[in-house]
Amino acid sequence: MTEKLATYALCRALNGPGAVTLEQRPVPSLEPGQLRIRMKAAALNFPDLLMTYGKYQFKPTLPFVLGMEGAGVVEETMDPAAPFKVGDAVLYKSKTGAFASHATATANQLDPMPTNLAFEEAAAFSVTFLTAYVSLVERGGLRAGETLLVLGAGGGVGQATVTLGKALGATVIAAASSDEKLAIAKASGADYLINYHRENFPTRVQEITKGRGVDVILDPVGGKFFEQSLECIAWAGRLLVAGFASGEFGVLKTDLAMARGCSVIGVRAGEFGRRDPDAGQRASAALRRIAEEKGLKPIIGESWPLDKIADALYAMERRAVTGKQVVLIDN
Repeated sequence: MTEKLATYALCRALNGPGAVTLEQRPVPSLEPGQLRIRMKAAALNFPDLLMTYGKYQFKPTLPFVLGMEGAGVVEETMDPAAPFKVGDAVLYKSKTGAFASHATATANQLDPMPTNLAFEEAAAFSVTFLTAYVSLVERGGLRAGETLLVLGAGGGVGQATVTLGKALGATVIAAASSDEKLAIAKASGADYLINYHRENFPTRVQEITKGRGVDVILDPVGGKFFEQSLECIAWAGRLLVAGFASGEFGVLKTDLAMARGCSVIGVRAGEFGRRDPDAGQRASAALRRIAEEKGLKPIIGESWPLDKIADALYAMERRAVTGKQVVLIDN
Protein backbone atom coordinates (compact mmCIF):
# COMPACT_ATOMS: atom_id res chain seq x y z
CA MET A 1 0.00 0.00 0.00
CA THR A 2 1.41 3.39 -1.04
CA GLU A 3 2.12 5.72 1.87
CA LYS A 4 -0.01 8.86 1.75
CA LEU A 5 2.03 12.06 1.59
CA ALA A 6 1.18 15.61 2.68
CA THR A 7 2.82 18.81 1.44
CA TYR A 8 3.98 21.35 4.02
CA ALA A 9 5.43 24.88 3.83
CA LEU A 10 8.26 24.53 6.34
CA CYS A 11 10.37 27.31 7.85
CA ARG A 12 13.80 25.84 8.64
CA ALA A 13 15.77 28.96 9.64
CA LEU A 14 15.01 32.38 11.06
CA ASN A 15 16.30 34.49 8.20
CA GLY A 16 13.10 35.46 6.44
CA PRO A 17 10.82 34.12 3.71
CA GLY A 18 13.72 32.58 1.78
CA ALA A 19 13.97 29.91 4.47
CA VAL A 20 10.45 28.65 3.69
CA THR A 21 10.37 25.63 1.38
CA LEU A 22 7.83 22.98 0.39
CA GLU A 23 8.44 19.46 1.62
CA GLN A 24 6.48 16.25 1.46
CA ARG A 25 6.13 14.04 4.50
CA PRO A 26 3.92 11.07 5.37
CA VAL A 27 0.50 12.04 6.66
CA PRO A 28 0.64 11.38 10.41
CA SER A 29 -1.80 9.01 12.05
CA LEU A 30 -4.45 10.67 14.17
CA GLU A 31 -4.44 10.32 17.92
CA PRO A 32 -7.64 10.20 19.98
CA GLY A 33 -9.26 13.66 20.08
CA GLN A 34 -7.79 14.78 16.75
CA LEU A 35 -9.26 15.53 13.32
CA ARG A 36 -7.57 15.70 9.92
CA ILE A 37 -8.43 18.65 7.68
CA ARG A 38 -7.88 18.59 3.94
CA MET A 39 -6.92 22.22 3.44
CA LYS A 40 -8.42 24.19 0.55
CA ALA A 41 -6.89 27.61 1.19
CA ALA A 42 -4.89 29.49 3.83
CA ALA A 43 -4.27 33.20 4.40
CA LEU A 44 -1.18 35.20 5.26
CA ASN A 45 -1.01 37.36 8.36
CA PHE A 46 1.75 39.71 9.49
CA PRO A 47 2.80 37.38 12.35
CA ASP A 48 3.60 34.71 9.73
CA LEU A 49 6.23 37.03 8.27
CA LEU A 50 7.55 37.98 11.70
CA MET A 51 7.88 34.30 12.66
CA THR A 52 10.23 33.66 9.72
CA TYR A 53 12.61 36.13 11.38
CA GLY A 54 11.95 34.99 14.96
CA LYS A 55 10.51 38.43 15.77
CA TYR A 56 7.00 37.42 16.85
CA GLN A 57 6.13 36.91 20.53
CA PHE A 58 5.34 33.26 19.80
CA LYS A 59 8.50 31.45 18.67
CA PRO A 60 7.79 27.92 17.44
CA THR A 61 10.54 25.33 17.44
CA LEU A 62 12.29 24.90 14.09
CA PRO A 63 11.29 23.56 11.67
CA PHE A 64 7.66 24.61 11.75
CA VAL A 65 4.76 24.77 9.30
CA LEU A 66 3.63 28.33 8.66
CA GLY A 67 0.05 29.52 8.70
CA MET A 68 -2.35 30.76 11.36
CA GLU A 69 -5.65 30.40 9.50
CA GLY A 70 -7.25 28.54 6.67
CA ALA A 71 -10.30 26.66 5.48
CA GLY A 72 -10.86 23.09 4.42
CA VAL A 73 -12.90 19.94 4.78
CA VAL A 74 -12.86 17.37 7.58
CA GLU A 75 -11.28 14.26 6.06
CA GLU A 76 -10.99 12.01 9.13
CA THR A 77 -11.88 12.23 12.81
CA MET A 78 -10.79 10.48 15.98
CA ASP A 79 -13.03 12.60 18.21
CA PRO A 80 -16.57 11.22 18.38
CA ALA A 81 -17.58 14.10 20.68
CA ALA A 82 -16.50 16.81 18.24
CA PRO A 83 -19.33 18.81 16.60
CA PHE A 84 -17.84 18.04 13.17
CA LYS A 85 -18.17 15.06 10.85
CA VAL A 86 -16.31 13.93 7.75
CA GLY A 87 -17.15 16.23 4.85
CA ASP A 88 -17.90 19.34 6.97
CA ALA A 89 -16.45 22.64 5.72
CA VAL A 90 -14.49 24.25 8.57
CA LEU A 91 -12.30 27.18 9.51
CA TYR A 92 -8.88 26.19 10.87
CA LYS A 93 -7.16 28.49 13.35
CA SER A 94 -3.89 27.89 15.14
CA LYS A 95 -0.51 29.50 15.69
CA THR A 96 1.00 27.39 12.89
CA GLY A 97 0.09 24.64 10.45
CA ALA A 98 -2.27 26.13 7.83
CA PHE A 99 0.05 26.22 4.80
CA ALA A 100 -0.18 22.53 4.09
CA SER A 101 -2.25 20.08 2.10
CA HIS A 102 -3.39 18.50 5.38
CA ALA A 103 -3.60 19.84 8.93
CA THR A 104 -4.14 18.01 12.21
CA ALA A 105 -6.44 19.80 14.65
CA THR A 106 -8.48 19.46 17.79
CA ALA A 107 -12.12 20.52 17.83
CA ASN A 108 -11.35 23.80 19.62
CA GLN A 109 -9.12 24.82 16.67
CA LEU A 110 -12.06 24.55 14.29
CA ASP A 111 -15.24 26.49 13.59
CA PRO A 112 -18.03 25.86 11.11
CA MET A 113 -17.38 27.79 7.92
CA PRO A 114 -19.82 30.69 7.45
CA THR A 115 -22.27 29.77 4.73
CA ASN A 116 -21.83 33.08 2.89
CA LEU A 117 -18.13 32.49 2.20
CA ALA A 118 -16.22 30.53 -0.44
CA PHE A 119 -13.10 28.64 0.72
CA GLU A 120 -10.79 31.42 -0.50
CA GLU A 121 -12.74 34.02 1.47
CA ALA A 122 -13.18 31.76 4.50
CA ALA A 123 -9.42 31.17 4.69
CA ALA A 124 -8.92 34.91 5.23
CA PHE A 125 -11.74 35.36 7.73
CA SER A 126 -10.78 33.91 11.11
CA VAL A 127 -7.79 35.93 12.32
CA THR A 128 -8.71 39.42 11.17
CA PHE A 129 -12.46 39.29 11.76
CA LEU A 130 -12.09 37.60 15.15
CA THR A 131 -9.53 40.27 16.10
CA ALA A 132 -12.06 42.90 15.02
CA TYR A 133 -14.87 41.25 17.00
CA VAL A 134 -12.88 40.75 20.21
CA SER A 135 -11.58 44.32 19.89
CA LEU A 136 -14.87 46.08 19.24
CA VAL A 137 -17.32 43.94 21.21
CA GLU A 138 -15.50 42.05 23.95
CA ARG A 139 -12.87 44.66 24.82
CA GLY A 140 -14.10 47.95 23.39
CA GLY A 141 -17.82 47.69 24.10
CA LEU A 142 -18.69 49.49 20.86
CA ARG A 143 -22.33 50.57 20.76
CA ALA A 144 -24.55 51.49 17.83
CA GLY A 145 -24.40 55.23 17.22
CA GLU A 146 -20.83 55.63 18.47
CA THR A 147 -17.95 56.85 16.31
CA LEU A 148 -15.10 54.47 15.47
CA LEU A 149 -11.68 55.42 14.09
CA VAL A 150 -9.77 52.61 12.35
CA LEU A 151 -6.07 53.09 11.68
CA GLY A 152 -4.42 50.96 9.00
CA ALA A 153 -7.87 50.63 7.50
CA GLY A 154 -6.62 49.08 4.26
CA GLY A 155 -4.91 46.16 5.98
CA GLY A 156 -6.50 42.87 6.95
CA VAL A 157 -7.42 43.76 10.53
CA GLY A 158 -8.35 47.30 9.51
CA GLN A 159 -10.65 46.19 6.70
CA ALA A 160 -12.35 43.65 8.97
CA THR A 161 -12.83 46.30 11.66
CA VAL A 162 -14.36 48.79 9.24
CA THR A 163 -16.75 46.12 7.95
CA LEU A 164 -17.74 44.89 11.41
CA GLY A 165 -17.98 48.41 12.84
CA LYS A 166 -20.55 49.34 10.19
CA ALA A 167 -22.47 46.10 10.81
CA LEU A 168 -22.62 47.03 14.52
CA GLY A 169 -24.10 50.45 13.74
CA ALA A 170 -21.10 52.73 14.25
CA THR A 171 -20.05 55.76 12.22
CA VAL A 172 -16.65 54.72 10.87
CA ILE A 173 -13.69 56.97 10.10
CA ALA A 174 -11.01 55.07 8.16
CA ALA A 175 -7.38 56.21 8.11
CA ALA A 176 -4.69 54.67 5.92
CA SER A 177 -1.43 55.52 4.16
CA SER A 178 -2.63 55.58 0.54
CA ASP A 179 -5.67 56.21 -1.60
CA GLU A 180 -5.49 52.59 -2.81
CA LYS A 181 -5.85 51.34 0.76
CA LEU A 182 -8.61 53.83 1.47
CA ALA A 183 -10.50 52.47 -1.54
CA ILE A 184 -10.70 49.14 0.32
CA ALA A 185 -12.02 50.94 3.41
CA LYS A 186 -14.62 52.74 1.30
CA ALA A 187 -15.71 49.46 -0.30
CA SER A 188 -16.05 48.06 3.23
CA GLY A 189 -18.47 50.83 4.22
CA ALA A 190 -16.37 53.57 5.82
CA ASP A 191 -18.21 56.89 6.24
CA TYR A 192 -15.10 59.12 6.19
CA LEU A 193 -11.61 58.60 4.71
CA ILE A 194 -8.31 60.10 5.87
CA ASN A 195 -4.95 59.68 4.11
CA TYR A 196 -2.58 60.21 7.01
CA HIS A 197 0.40 60.72 4.71
CA ARG A 198 -1.32 63.81 3.32
CA GLU A 199 -3.37 65.01 6.29
CA ASN A 200 -2.89 65.42 10.01
CA PHE A 201 -5.36 62.77 11.07
CA PRO A 202 -6.05 64.04 14.63
CA THR A 203 -6.92 67.47 13.21
CA ARG A 204 -9.13 65.93 10.54
CA VAL A 205 -10.87 63.67 13.08
CA GLN A 206 -11.66 66.66 15.28
CA GLU A 207 -13.10 68.45 12.24
CA ILE A 208 -15.30 65.46 11.37
CA THR A 209 -16.54 65.05 14.96
CA LYS A 210 -16.88 68.82 15.54
CA GLY A 211 -14.31 68.74 18.33
CA ARG A 212 -15.87 65.87 20.27
CA GLY A 213 -13.41 63.16 19.23
CA VAL A 214 -14.11 59.49 18.62
CA ASP A 215 -15.49 56.95 21.07
CA VAL A 216 -13.37 53.98 20.00
CA ILE A 217 -10.05 53.72 18.15
CA LEU A 218 -8.63 50.51 16.71
CA ASP A 219 -4.86 50.71 16.23
CA PRO A 220 -3.05 47.81 14.55
CA VAL A 221 -0.24 50.12 13.37
CA GLY A 222 1.53 51.43 16.49
CA GLY A 223 4.43 53.89 16.58
CA LYS A 224 3.65 57.56 16.07
CA PHE A 225 0.10 56.77 14.98
CA PHE A 226 -0.70 55.33 18.41
CA GLU A 227 0.74 58.43 20.03
CA GLN A 228 -1.23 60.80 17.79
CA SER A 229 -4.47 58.89 18.26
CA LEU A 230 -4.74 60.06 21.86
CA GLU A 231 -5.14 63.58 20.49
CA CYS A 232 -8.49 62.74 18.90
CA ILE A 233 -10.17 60.43 21.41
CA ALA A 234 -13.38 61.51 23.12
CA TRP A 235 -13.92 61.71 26.86
CA ALA A 236 -14.11 58.16 28.27
CA GLY A 237 -13.10 56.76 24.89
CA ARG A 238 -11.44 53.39 24.36
CA LEU A 239 -8.15 53.03 22.49
CA LEU A 240 -7.65 49.42 21.37
CA VAL A 241 -4.07 48.34 20.67
CA ALA A 242 -4.14 45.37 18.28
CA GLY A 243 -0.68 45.35 16.71
CA PHE A 244 2.40 47.23 15.55
CA ALA A 245 2.48 46.85 11.76
CA SER A 246 4.69 49.96 11.58
CA GLY A 247 7.41 47.94 13.31
CA GLU A 248 7.43 50.17 16.38
CA PHE A 249 5.48 50.28 19.61
CA GLY A 250 3.87 53.58 20.52
CA VAL A 251 4.77 55.48 23.69
CA LEU A 252 1.83 56.12 26.00
CA LYS A 253 1.66 59.67 27.31
CA THR A 254 -0.27 59.09 30.48
CA ASP A 255 -1.08 62.76 30.92
CA LEU A 256 -3.17 62.66 27.71
CA ALA A 257 -4.94 59.48 28.80
CA MET A 258 -5.73 61.04 32.17
CA ALA A 259 -6.90 64.34 30.65
CA ARG A 260 -9.38 62.50 28.43
CA GLY A 261 -10.44 59.92 30.99
CA CYS A 262 -9.87 57.26 28.36
CA SER A 263 -8.90 53.60 28.49
CA VAL A 264 -5.97 52.04 26.62
CA ILE A 265 -6.71 48.37 26.07
CA GLY A 266 -4.46 45.66 24.67
CA VAL A 267 -6.10 43.09 22.38
CA ARG A 268 -4.92 39.54 21.64
CA ALA A 269 -7.87 37.75 20.13
CA GLY A 270 -6.22 34.33 20.00
CA GLU A 271 -5.12 34.51 23.61
CA PHE A 272 -8.62 35.69 24.56
CA GLY A 273 -10.02 32.35 23.42
CA ARG A 274 -7.15 30.25 24.75
CA ARG A 275 -7.43 31.67 28.26
CA ASP A 276 -11.22 31.47 28.30
CA PRO A 277 -12.36 28.78 25.83
CA ASP A 278 -16.05 29.34 26.59
CA ALA A 279 -15.72 33.05 25.83
CA GLY A 280 -13.76 32.23 22.69
CA GLN A 281 -16.48 29.89 21.44
CA ARG A 282 -19.14 32.49 22.26
CA ALA A 283 -17.25 35.14 20.30
CA SER A 284 -16.71 32.85 17.29
CA ALA A 285 -20.38 31.84 17.19
CA ALA A 286 -21.56 35.46 17.47
CA LEU A 287 -19.17 36.55 14.73
CA ARG A 288 -20.31 33.75 12.43
CA ARG A 289 -23.95 34.77 12.98
CA ILE A 290 -23.20 38.40 12.12
CA ALA A 291 -21.16 37.34 9.08
CA GLU A 292 -24.05 35.30 7.69
CA GLU A 293 -26.71 37.89 8.52
CA LYS A 294 -24.76 40.94 7.30
CA GLY A 295 -22.71 39.31 4.53
CA LEU A 296 -19.32 40.13 6.07
CA LYS A 297 -16.41 39.25 3.79
CA PRO A 298 -12.68 39.89 3.63
CA ILE A 299 -11.31 41.63 0.56
CA ILE A 300 -8.76 39.44 -1.21
CA GLY A 301 -5.87 41.35 -2.72
CA GLU A 302 -4.02 38.46 -4.33
CA SER A 303 -4.11 34.67 -4.43
CA TRP A 304 -1.02 32.49 -4.76
CA PRO A 305 -0.35 28.79 -5.33
CA LEU A 306 1.25 26.95 -2.43
CA ASP A 307 4.61 26.67 -4.21
CA LYS A 308 4.81 30.50 -4.30
CA ILE A 309 4.47 30.93 -0.52
CA ALA A 310 7.90 32.58 -0.23
CA ASP A 311 6.95 35.10 -2.94
CA ALA A 312 3.73 35.86 -1.07
CA LEU A 313 5.66 36.50 2.13
CA TYR A 314 8.10 38.80 0.33
CA ALA A 315 5.14 40.69 -1.17
CA MET A 316 3.77 41.15 2.36
CA GLU A 317 7.17 42.40 3.53
CA ARG A 318 7.24 44.97 0.71
CA ARG A 319 3.60 45.88 1.38
CA ALA A 320 3.08 45.26 -2.31
CA VAL A 321 -0.46 43.87 -1.98
CA THR A 322 -3.53 45.69 -0.70
CA GLY A 323 -6.08 43.44 0.96
CA LYS A 324 -5.62 39.91 2.26
CA GLN A 325 -3.23 37.50 0.58
CA VAL A 326 -4.48 33.93 0.20
CA VAL A 327 -2.67 30.74 -0.74
CA LEU A 328 -4.77 28.29 -2.74
CA ILE A 329 -3.96 24.69 -1.95
CA ASP A 330 -4.41 22.26 -4.84
CA ASN A 331 -5.88 19.04 -3.56
